[in-house]
Amino acid sequence: MTPSPVTSTDAIFFPSPGIAPYKGGCVTEPAFFALDYLVNWRADVMVGGTMHPGAPVLPLLKAVLADPQAYGVSAADAQAARGRFLDQAGQALVQEGGQRTWLEKEFQDER
Repeated sequence: MTPSPVTSTDAIFFPSPGIAPYKGGCVTEPAFFALDYLVNWRADVMVGGTMHPGAPVLPLLKAVLADPQAYGVSAADAQAARGRFLDQAGQALVQEGGQRTWLEKEFQDER
């Protein structure tokens, strides 16, 4: 996958995670390896004009969703970034035999 295009209208942007760098092993491992990779994936993330270099993307997006105003973005911007992450990372996960719903569960409240 190539990095997602960044436009000046994006309040939150990050590159596409691409395919998990799976190095082989048991037939059932690629999907779970990919999930772990995507949950812990780090990238440079721009949020409301502030760069977060090498940030763990999913936890940062969860924090922004919980309090968008603290990051200088709207709730709609946070939801759009969540959707982009799920679309991009979900595609990478499905390619490895996983399910997008696994990533969606990562965004649910931890109780």
